[in-house]
Amino acid sequence: MGIRKVLGTLSICLVVASIILLATRGLNLGLDFTGGTTVVVEAPADIDIAQVRQDLEEAGFSDAVVQQYGSARDISVRVAPQEGMEADQVGQNVYQTLSGGIDDLQLKQVEFVGPQVGDELRDQSGLAMLMALGLMLVYVWFRFSNKFGIATVAALLHDVIIVLGLFSLVRWPFDLTVLAAVLALIGYSLNDSIVVADRIRENFRNTRETDPHVIVNGAISETLSRTINTSFTTILVLVALFFFGGEVMRAFSEALLVGIFVGTYSSIYVVANLLFTLGVSKEDFLIPEKEEIDEMP
Repeated sequence: MGIRKVLGTLSICLVVASIILLATRGLNLGLDFTGGTTVVVEAPADIDIAQVRQDLEEAGFSDAVVQQYGSARDISVRVAPQEGMEADQVGQNVYQTLSGGIDDLQLKQVEFVGPQVGDELRDQSGLAMLMALGLMLVYVWFRFSNKFGIATVAALLHDVIIVLGLFSLVRWPFDLTVLAAVLALIGYSLNDSIVVADRIRENFRNTRETDPHVIVNGAISETLSRTINTSFTTILVLVALFFFGGEVMRAFSEALLVGIFVGTYSSIYVVANLLFTLGVSKEDFLIPEKEEIDEMP
């Protein structure tokens, strides 16, 4: 806790910078939110997805999302709306590009998703995130105290805003996969914060020490090894997904890699800083004594 004020100032700066980035640059929304054309094709042999991505990039479809569609011989290609081109024309151009590198390629399906559907999906996604944060607040409020509820949910907001700010800064695509990672981050960060909060509450109740700084510092030190080990093993899985999970899982693993680092930091420093700001004391954790009922004469 000796450097908590320095890191608290750093957190405030990062959150403010992230909000400014989100307000000025916004997110690089993927096709799930902007709409676009989906083309499904089938080949007589397995399709090399890496080669397909390269062919599409050379043809001007650098933002295309390529995925297997049921088997290695079927793929789905999603491309953003193209200026001056109808959806059917975009689909035909994609099909012709793929046909140049794959023999006997068959066009199975062409679909167009308008921007209105993407707008509805974006609004529903934001609502889902707010609902998740609200339910977390209710849960922590009843499990601990109002001060812990405010501190924990503020830490969750801190994590989400910084991750979104990074996506805005580096212009990584933000799609439903990344949204799933952000929701997973909320759960992971909350779990980490609750472990620390449980130990802080126990130490407040079971020690004769009265200085909150000493009590919180001891509680965090006792849970530090568990926090680091949990984060490290999770990061190992995400690193494997990043390198071997393919293009589709890359954005998911990027969001969670950043989020776990930020979430581990916030469960230690952001929660504790806010508890001190709210004036946490030993009285907040005392169990009220039951009133004795006088026996009837």
